[in-house]
Amino acid sequence: MADSPRGRARSESARQAILEATRDELAASGYDKLSIDRIATAAGAGKQTVYRWYRSKNELVAECILEGYVPARTAVIADSGEARDDLRAWLRGFADFLAEPENASLIRACTAAAAESDEVAVRFYESLTATNEAALTARLDSAVRRGQVRAGTSTAAMSEALIGAMLYRLLVRQAPTDEFIDGLLDMVSD
Repeated sequence: MADSPRGRARSESARQAILEATRDELAASGYDKLSIDRIATAAGAGKQTVYRWYRSKNELVAECILEGYVPARTAVIADSGEARDDLRAWLRGFADFLAEPENASLIRACTAAAAESDEVAVRFYESLTATNEAALTARLDSAVRRGQVRAGTSTAAMSEALIGAMLYRLLVRQAPTDEFIDGLLDMVSD
């Protein structure tokens, strides 16, 4: 995002400190409890500086995402020859990742910011979702070729559905249980 037209030019080190503090605050408190006071204190910047550079909480979180301060999780999907086992292991690993309070808070915050900005939504997808979706699609393509997933399945749509179902459970604050994961896999495998 460009320098604010108001006030003096941004200090790059102060900007980085504010974005790092925002990331940490998001992880600790989530989007809804994000505190500009705590961010300013942690960054060693004045509260007025934060407000001068970022007109809203969403603008601050958006820059945090756009600048890559939210870590991406790219999981390798095994190919043991047994698609259901590999997909279950990947989904269980994803569930474990989402169960970590810091990760859950960051993903919820990113989702809230993406809902308000097309640019943030695209960046969120590119940095956090697309690589996992591509890996999952490739694994499902392999399973289709082996006859372990229904022929004619849109593996790209199935990848989106699996990821989407896991994120939905995160947003409604319901853990993806083993039974839930098995139910997802029943939709995929023959």
